[in-house]
Amino acid sequence: MADETNDIPELRRITGAAKYVRATLKVVFWFITDRRVYGLENLPPDGPFIIVSNHLSRFDPPLGFVSVDRPTLTGFAGDTYRRHLYSRLFLEAAGVIWVNRGHTDRATMRAALNALKQGAILGIAPEGTRSPTGALIKGKTGAAFLASRADVPLVPAAITNTEKLGAAMKRLRRIPITLTFGQPFTLSPLADIPGSQRLEIWTDEIMCRLAAHLPENYRGVYAEHPRLKELLAR
Repeated sequence: MADETNDIPELRRITGAAKYVRATLKVVFWFITDRRVYGLENLPPDGPFIIVSNHLSRFDPPLGFVSVDRPTLTGFAGDTYRRHLYSRLFLEAAGVIWVNRGHTDRATMRAALNALKQGAILGIAPEGTRSPTGALIKGKTGAAFLASRADVPLVPAAITNTEKLGAAMKRLRRIPITLTFGQPFTLSPLADIPGSQRLEIWTDEIMCRLAAHLPENYRGVYAEHPRLKELLAR
């Protein structure tokens, strides 16, 4: 069943339904936030490539979806949302790739690689879950695996303040949130290093590139990483 659900024979984002979803979300964000997006000029003009972001709240994927107005943008959604009819219809109209929470199976990764092969822009949060602290937690190797297998560039996307959005909405407050895109980069070959170790090194590179675009209090476990200090010194 997972294979059928995640089989994407053609990119679904070109549908009118996806355009409706994006337009609706833009209106919602206009009402509840002062949305500020920086660095859109850093996005490659065409896919495939992977956008890697930190993950602060459930508002992060919609923020990326409305900010990157490209017809081939896709991303992951937790399978818990499939249990509710309206959220499932909404997300499937946006062309998501379903993923089991806490476990990314082969069908999911195959669907993601298939989408990249077709020229998709794939959004992914390497942490794999929302940060409980608001700062970066240890990244998982999925983004590194996909980028290396598909041989595509990555673009860091640094998000701030969305972790406060739920509370602000309850108080009917409109708060600023930001999304900052850095320059694209590719992973070094590292051919002489064993596979699992190579994925860990690549993951640290991805997370440090992301941390370099975040304020200090959002850098979390990577705040003192030597690679981050090297990037910030440039």
